[in-house]
Amino acid sequence: MTELRHFLDLDQAAPETLRAMLDSGARMKRSGGKESALAGKTLAMVFEKPSTRTRVSFEVAMQSLGGKVVILEPEGSQLGRGETVADTARILSQYVDVIMYRTSSSENLTEMVEAASIPVINGLTDASHPCQIMADVMTFEEVVGPIAGRVVAWCGDANNVANSWIHAAVRFGFEFRIASPEGFRPPAGVLDWARANNGRVSVGADPVAAVTGADCVVTDTWVSMGDAQAEKRRAALTPFRVDADLMAKANPKAIFMHCLPVYREDEATAEVVDGPQSVIWTEAGNRLHAQKSILLWCLLGDAGLA
Repeated sequence: MTELRHFLDLDQAAPETLRAMLDSGARMKRSGGKESALAGKTLAMVFEKPSTRTRVSFEVAMQSLGGKVVILEPEGSQLGRGETVADTARILSQYVDVIMYRTSSSENLTEMVEAASIPVINGLTDASHPCQIMADVMTFEEVVGPIAGRVVAWCGDANNVANSWIHAAVRFGFEFRIASPEGFRPPAGVLDWARANNGRVSVGADPVAAVTGADCVVTDTWVSMGDAQAEKRRAALTPFRVDADLMAKANPKAIFMHCLPVYREDEATAEVVDGPQSVIWTEAGNRLHAQKSILLWCLLGDAGLA
């Protein structure tokens, strides 16, 4: 039986495979090619968390490659009525060719993968967001140039997106500096993995030190919808807000990234979000192109990226 090609986390993919995906995505963005590459294939998208960018970008990506899409949400599937993730995976494996799963729980993703007999793509978990970072690296290289040897700075809550940036720093060979308060820093296991793989990843409490000379400054939402600790989180994270003064410490040609949704005047000021160094709309658009290459690799292997 052919080994399944899951796309789960950047630390589980070979650097040369990730590079081939990015190069393929960039070529498709320029040419719009491979319109019928996935004709006859169907993607099931399973959402336990709401989405705008992940949902639309994956749906358009699959359709533009000639495939079809089925969308499952808790209120419209048996997952919302207590059917297990494993049983859902077994059922979907009978009907479709690939699953994109967006869930709060990394344990749920593991259960999906272990039970599925088709490829599974991590559309987001509480531990990582690899599809987003593929688009982010693509955006950096499109706007700035090759990312190897460059410096990316993260300010604020070092969440699941930051974890995938750590993976990317190792896989693509750039320095990643994190400035976060105590209690908002990456898990020890992610940092241990980076150190074991010679990653240039640092964590501190000084946003100026992190941003100084950086080629890219990144942040993310501080407060999730319905978070009972919202004000406490804001108080801790306010010193890490990305404003014009902080951006001025970066490389003069540095770019600003945010995976969205953005809350102006929380994690970043409107002056930065809507300013000339911001590439957030290009970044969002590149989700489409990066995910085309992920779908092609999962379903067709390296030949699909050529």
